[in-house]
Amino acid sequence: MTVEFGYPEILAIALSREIREGDVVFHGLASPLPMTAMKLAKAAGKEFTTVNLTGGVDPDFRNAAVTSSTLSANQYEGTVAHFGLDEIFDLAGAGKVDIAFLSLVQLDRKGHVNMSHIGGTLNKPKIRLPGGAGTAMLTPVTKRTTIWKTSHDLRSFVDEVDFVTTTGNQNMESFRVLTPLAIFEMNRITGDMDLVAIMPGSTFEDVQRNTGWTIKQFNAPTLPNPSEEELLLLQTIDPHNIRKSEFK
Repeated sequence: MTVEFGYPEILAIALSREIREGDVVFHGLASPLPMTAMKLAKAAGKEFTTVNLTGGVDPDFRNAAVTSSTLSANQYEGTVAHFGLDEIFDLAGAGKVDIAFLSLVQLDRKGHVNMSHIGGTLNKPKIRLPGGAGTAMLTPVTKRTTIWKTSHDLRSFVDEVDFVTTTGNQNMESFRVLTPLAIFEMNRITGDMDLVAIMPGSTFEDVQRNTGWTIKQFNAPTLPNPSEEELLLLQTIDPHNIRKSEFK
């Protein structure tokens, strides 16, 4: 049986692969794709600890989400403990969060992330954005930061961001950005965002055409298609297609 897939499935599965055995994993508000990816990784048999904005620690991954909200009951039901947001930040500050899933509005080649404003000044912006919501604190102290973005275009992947809300740290274990087209990772020597993989169905030309800086990694590998096992498991844990809610 051939299972169809598109960008939502590619990105959800790629995010789930970022999680390692034994990790402590965090995602914040408005994070339906990471929420789905965590459920998928649990269903695939990975042993790790999840903490989320509701305060739920390891909620029962079998409770399928019925809304894209990451403050919904499925993030709390069956939880093994309650951990408040202040405690989550303390945990990260102590270096005990292994990976955090965050998002962005703009990214440039030096790993600068903008979540604050587009155009104008911070006090008089052309477009006011939601802000960092803890991103600036979490990025420097979390061992691995994985940022997801469901669109990959010249408005988001720019030569220079309008405002630096936070930035990747060359001393981190990894600072990665995943999109439907590609995976970028900060080069720990140069501090540049290098293209490390091309997503299934995309090409180097697709990635370069939609990225506002010159990409030098011409030989980045193309990832294989998701396996049928992964796709079937994804549909099992996400029967309401919450993974598609971030895609227009």
